[in-house]
Amino acid sequence: MALYDRDRAVISGLEKLRFFPVALVGGEGAHLIEEGGRRLLDLSAGWGAASLGYAHPAIREAVAGALSSQAGATLLSTTNAPAVALAETLLEITPGEGERRVWLGHSGSDANETAMRAVRAATGRERIMAFHGAYHGGTQGSMEISGHSAQEGVTKSAGLTLVPYPDPYRPYEGDATGEAILAHVRALLEGEVPGREVAAFFIEPIQADGGLIVPPEGFLRKLAALCAEFGILTVCDEVKVGLARTGMMHCFEHEGIAPDLVVFGKGLGGGLPVSAVVGPARVLDFAQSFSMQTLHGNPVCASAAKAVLDTMRREALADHARDVGAAMMEGLRALDLDRIGDVRGRGLAIGVELIEDAQKTPAANLARKTVYRAWELGAVFYYVGMSSNVLELTPPLTLSEAEAREGVEIIGQAIRDAAEGRVDDAKLAEFAGW
Repeated sequence: MALYDRDRAVISGLEKLRFFPVALVGGEGAHLIEEGGRRLLDLSAGWGAASLGYAHPAIREAVAGALSSQAGATLLSTTNAPAVALAETLLEITPGEGERRVWLGHSGSDANETAMRAVRAATGRERIMAFHGAYHGGTQGSMEISGHSAQEGVTKSAGLTLVPYPDPYRPYEGDATGEAILAHVRALLEGEVPGREVAAFFIEPIQADGGLIVPPEGFLRKLAALCAEFGILTVCDEVKVGLARTGMMHCFEHEGIAPDLVVFGKGLGGGLPVSAVVGPARVLDFAQSFSMQTLHGNPVCASAAKAVLDTMRREALADHARDVGAAMMEGLRALDLDRIGDVRGRGLAIGVELIEDAQKTPAANLARKTVYRAWELGAVFYYVGMSSNVLELTPPLTLSEAEAREGVEIIGQAIRDAAEGRVDDAKLAEFAGW
């Protein structure tokens, strides 16, 4: 029986978000290896998790070393050297003031949920603010403060207020600067959502699953100042777009802000499950045994994450992502296809918005067919967005310029083929995607 058929027979559908029938048996660098041996150029990196690509020597060495003399299995009731070293490195590379601490977890979801619970408890304020289109995770608590259309059936936190994210391509009230949104937020804080009751504003410095939306220059800086005016903590969700991906170590650095708390996940572990929250000791130390799971701070995952951070700095991967990403965006814009409405991003976090017409009608079906056709042509990436019409490109940070050019060629061909009806609707029947 083929691997994909075996998967259908035994793996729960609750954890599947499938776009095409890819079945993997290996991976190397920026390539995945399918059953049968076909190599696929990975332009997603497992939704950004495989930050250094596959089978990277630094991660392999770190994991092998951690397992050769394993320093326990948990941070819960014992400390361990790899977890402490990882936390020290995170504090070293993350800007911030005052006494700070690091919380270690498994995923961006549990990290965002912990940040939400901790800021509420530590401040005594129950309200949270976030953006429409935000995807902060898949645990109950992280879903409660998200605003993505994929989670519309989830009961939201009673204290949650969602506001529009500034999208220069589809501007709120026709204002591409974001000033209208800032005025809306101020009016809320001075009225029906009293600022004194808001614990934190959760921010994505690029709205990832909402459509790879880059905010207008200065917007987040002004929003952070507005939050500070009301004593509201800023929590920056860097899970997908942080850690060298956008051409700087942290995506928020493009905005000239210093968030109160920063949430890491996905690429931090280079493909292993590890996440982190960095923030003030008064928040992350306010109570013991408040957010804990047995395998938090696992020494093997912590060793992998430390190797990822060391490699990012040693190999200047932020600079590499900036340069290769700029070349990739230039190539995508040069495709000059009328079904491409917008190409946007920073570094190797790139969104390609597909449209039906000059009125910018979202082309969701075209996006579905494009990612399927790209897999047939030899590349893996997915689509995101509130209307499921934005191709998301978050390849390994080690992607070469030659691989980027190859990726652009495949993307262009896939869009053309999909638009010209070369993808059978029947092939997509079982792949719901977003």
